Amino acid sequence: MLLKSIRLGSNDLARTRAFYDATFGALGLAPCSTPDQYPIVMWDLGGVRFLLGPARDGEACTHGNGGTILFDAPDQDAVRTWHAAGLANGGTDEGAPEAKPQARGAFGAYLRDPDGNKLGVYSGLSMG
Repeated sequence: MLLKSIRLGSNDLARTRAFYDATFGALGLAPCSTPDQYPIVMWDLGGVRFLLGPARDGEACTHGNGGTILFDAPDQDAVRTWHAAGLANGGTDEGAPEAKPQARGAFGAYLRDPDGNKLGVYSGLSMG
């Protein structure tokens, strides 16, 4: 089985686009190319699509408690840049860039995006 996409909720696509363009840019990803008139924003993460948009039922989007999406960074400087870019673009700190004991000392950081979705980025994290 192959994971094709991950979709999170967003109540403000312009704010979401700015946040993810900044944080993904820190990891070397190109800005979102989804046209402004589309009801979602999307990035291709090497074959897996990462999408954000409003809830299909028309209700306000909320974040999931206990869920975290992790991204890979090429080095510790990219982790620091990602974290700073997120804070500068409406994110909130959930864990400063540092060696994380819960990840066997791998260097990582955590943020919440403007809609409250929890994200993390690590350099040197082995999932095996």
